[in-house]
Amino acid sequence: MPFINVEAHLPGITGLLEYRKESAQPIRDLTQILLRGPSSLTEGERELIATVVSSGNQCKFCTTAHTAAADLLLGETKTAQSVKEDIETAPVSEKMKALLTIAKLTGQSGKLVSDTAIERAKSAGATDIEIHDTVLIAGLFCLYNRYVDGLSTALPDSPAYYDVLADRLVNHGYTRLPQGYDHLKK
Repeated sequence: MPFINVEAHLPGITGLLEYRKESAQPIRDLTQILLRGPSSLTEGERELIATVVSSGNQCKFCTTAHTAAADLLLGETKTAQSVKEDIETAPVSEKMKALLTIAKLTGQSGKLVSDTAIERAKSAGATDIEIHDTVLIAGLFCLYNRYVDGLSTALPDSPAYYDVLADRLVNHGYTRLPQGYDHLKK
């Protein structure tokens, strides 16, 4: 049960973002830029960063949502599951292994990101902007994870909700739907 009164038909982050739209807007804008804006990292790779951080933070809602979005973007379900289990054996490039490791470290504490981790990423071909955006995405998802869990938001009634959410994230991004979310009421 959520600690504050949010709309019951909006589990997870959506209910919180709707609760206080004025604080939600800059968060949504930053998320849209980082996860859907121009980047040398694919949208699927950026969703993997969100997945790894959320999984490390044990945020069930965010982990499930971003796993579903990554799966949809990648067109398969193995990669997101693999990066949650063991980045080093996951079917991603060496550059992504290095960036996902930086993301995971950032999720635990920014101070854990070492010269060695950064050098590994650069040696694998990561650019400064890719390293920057990886750390910023990781930090942003720490915020989301703590926001969702710190206010004890509800989980969806049905696992199918995550497929609908993934479709919305992939096809509409992180901006608020122009029509709002009343259509999700049961």
